[in-house]
Amino acid sequence: MRATDLTKLDVNISRARVVLSLVAVLSIYIDPATGGVFYISRYALITLGLHLLYSVCALVAISRRVGTRYLPAVSTALDILFAAAVVIVTEGPTSASYVFFVFAILTVDCRTGFRDAVSVTLCSGFVYFLLLAFSADGSKRLYAMRAAYLTITGYLIGFIGQQRAKFESRIRELETGAERHRIARSLHDGYVQALAGVVLRLETCRELLARERRTEAALHLKELQTGVSREFDQVRAYVRSLANLDQTFNPALANIPETRFRIQAAFSAHGLVVEQIFQIMLEGMRNALRHGDARNATIDASEDNGIIRVSIRDDGVGFADEGKPPWAIASRVAEFGGHLRIARGESRGAHLEIEMPAG
Repeated sequence: MRATDLTKLDVNISRARVVLSLVAVLSIYIDPATGGVFYISRYALITLGLHLLYSVCALVAISRRVGTRYLPAVSTALDILFAAAVVIVTEGPTSASYVFFVFAILTVDCRTGFRDAVSVTLCSGFVYFLLLAFSADGSKRLYAMRAAYLTITGYLIGFIGQQRAKFESRIRELETGAERHRIARSLHDGYVQALAGVVLRLETCRELLARERRTEAALHLKELQTGVSREFDQVRAYVRSLANLDQTFNPALANIPETRFRIQAAFSAHGLVVEQIFQIMLEGMRNALRHGDARNATIDASEDNGIIRVSIRDDGVGFADEGKPPWAIASRVAEFGGHLRIARGESRGAHLEIEMPAG
């Protein structure tokens, strides 16, 4: 547990101690078994008053981070001593002393764990037993077994606290594993695929340069630079989101409409072809979301006589260059010997028609 978390825990424990002190005074005052209704003995009032003073001082010290290294251990010892003092001044069938011992055990269990809780339990039970067994008032010996009950209660508190700590640790492990899986899937499906597209585009540029088609190569490199810059911005935003850093508000993004998709797919093909088709459909979806400013989009994939036909349509802004399809989709289609064309329709938006062999 981190130091800041322990400090917050100690503050809450100190607050609970103050509440315990106030409630104990009230309960003894109205308890008829401790001398009468609306009565509290002078010694009990002094003892509980000192406990309240100690509780307030501990709360102030912890809040101001004074003695945070030693105060928890000192507080545990004082809790047990005050519980013993309450035994002496108020012990009876409904005495508040039992609660003070239990409070000491609970605080240790919350802060350190099972072993220390058991140690404080044994110490509290032994002190409680001695005070009852050797009390000058013989009637108090009738309650000597309450020390055993206290020991059992303390053990159960420590055991349940230990099981809860194990359960929370397992929950954290599962959450960490799920988060790592989500990050890996996001990197694989998004940025790794983008890098694969960059490699294909660089290979195209290399071939164009080898054929001395420098103008086309320069155009491809310019588009590649734009695409890499876009992916860089997305990676940076993603990393900042993982680090829980506040993102700068972009008013332009607030006005982007939510795109509604209708997707249908019914075809059979080998695994590599299926994966490529899905990547093409995914890229078409991303284009409609990020660049098309579309409100509605339709993606259909079907098979006819060994040919897989994919249709991607949206009602967005369409392509900046009407004669040139998106390079990420075009490169995937070309890699598997397919054909891609930009359909001319009456409605606005992007309209791609793709044909690929099922393999």
